Amino acid sequence: MVGPDSRWSQDVKLPVKNISVARDFSKYPGGRFYTDGPWSGEQFRKEILEPALDDAETLVVDLNGTKGYGSSFLDEAFGGLVRLNKVSAGDLAKRIQFISADESYIEEIREYMSGAYA
Repeated sequence: MVGPDSRWSQDVKLPVKNISVARDFSKYPGGRFYTDGPWSGEQFRKEILEPALDDAETLVVDLNGTKGYGSSFLDEAFGGLVRLNKVSAGDLAKRIQFISADESYIEEIREYMSGAYA
């Protein structure tokens, strides 16, 4: 017999989840790790990206509206997903899309995702 709440299976994912770094996290992204200060790439990965990947098939990440990004933030947030075995590089490339007025951020992130090693 199926229980009354079984229809709310945690395996059901939203088709798309939109994330704005500026709106949902900070206009001032910081360094790599929590220990580097507030708004780190590690914090963004753990508190925003990982839960979003659990909730949705596809993520659309809007990089606009911040005061810029350090390479350590981008590498830890996006490359860290692959390095820490949260998702494979191929799967992440299929599941994540970016919006940015500065195309170089998207290129840099894709390099970190494809070059990350577990």
